[in-house]
Amino acid sequence: MHLPFSSAVFSVLTCIFCCVFTLKAEPLPNKNLWSIRMAESEMQRNPQAYTLDWRKAPRWDYTHGLELLAFSRLYQNTKDKRYFDYIREYVDSLINEDGTIKSYQQSKYNIDMLNAGKLLFFMYDETKNNKYRLAIDTLYKQLEHHPRTKEGGFWHKKRYTSQMWLDGIYMGAPFYAQYIRRYGSETQFDDVIKQFELIEKYLYRSDTKLPVHGWDESKQQAWANPKTGQSPNHWSRSIGWYAMAMVDVLDQLPNNYNKKTWLNTRFKALIDAALIYQDSSGTWFQVTDKASIKGNYLESSGSAMLTYAMAQGVMNGYLPADYLLHAQRSYNGLIKQFILVDATNQRISFTQTCAVAGLGGTPYRDGSFGYYISEDIRANDPKGVGPFILASLALMR
Repeated sequence: MHLPFSSAVFSVLTCIFCCVFTLKAEPLPNKNLWSIRMAESEMQRNPQAYTLDWRKAPRWDYTHGLELLAFSRLYQNTKDKRYFDYIREYVDSLINEDGTIKSYQQSKYNIDMLNAGKLLFFMYDETKNNKYRLAIDTLYKQLEHHPRTKEGGFWHKKRYTSQMWLDGIYMGAPFYAQYIRRYGSETQFDDVIKQFELIEKYLYRSDTKLPVHGWDESKQQAWANPKTGQSPNHWSRSIGWYAMAMVDVLDQLPNNYNKKTWLNTRFKALIDAALIYQDSSGTWFQVTDKASIKGNYLESSGSAMLTYAMAQGVMNGYLPADYLLHAQRSYNGLIKQFILVDATNQRISFTQTCAVAGLGGTPYRDGSFGYYISEDIRANDPKGVGPFILASLALMR
């Protein structure tokens, strides 16, 4: 439901803004206002998109891919050319005329690197410049040779041998599905669905009805359960990545594709399980199912991702219409809990985002509760900002 914007509310908010430097925002009925305000604030903080995520030089990266995907949808919604130019400047700083990509190395087989490839579909559609089409193929070649588990699941990275992470499903599966939708054959979608089937088979816990962050097929990692290979905890952002992967792949599957119903059913089951652990604020804790343990905190990026997935799921018919109430409640929670307004310049910030979390590596990340709550927390991280804009746009439709 979209209510008309209240000038009285705006006047009251403006008065309050003048009294303090920063303050928590209250939910406003016009979701589009928040998407535009967030984008404008980000462009002021980062006049060149490559500096998103605190980068000092242009780099092909999944975080830029996520936030600029949100900018591409904002451009499609508003037709404001500034948003298109913001994306184009970043992409053109990295894409050569022959379709090679600066800073990208296929030999690392890092599935994160596929996520920004979704920008290339957008750029090709808008410009018909063949270098974007060639760059799409550059990334697709990685999938053709990417290391896999014995049953065909893509490893998260070459250096993370035999491991599947929830994050990686979002990084790879939507790009893969979009490529097949445009340039492949319907039977290839089975390989995309296989990635989800393996997550459902190996990463879910029967007691919580949620997937854990990662799975080690070899069961050799110190973080892996020696019997199941599962990591020990539920991380809300990883669940958010997985939920977004599901809804974005559903958007690419033809309606008559025989496994679309299965994925839709599993998507609804994930949302239903996540709602069990939703806080009264409408948001989710960093470690999803351990709200009462000291040190846990309400985390913005996972909350925004789940909000977007729900909103997009309702709007595109993958969730019942009454789930819109859940999405709206979550969205209002994002604004109340995580949006701060700077009274001096009206910029808004999206706060309380976990900077990074993973498994293994150096120094070694053991997947414990203590590990997840120990990572840095920061504001205006693309992993939070991007899903917030996406959720705003989905709810205004």
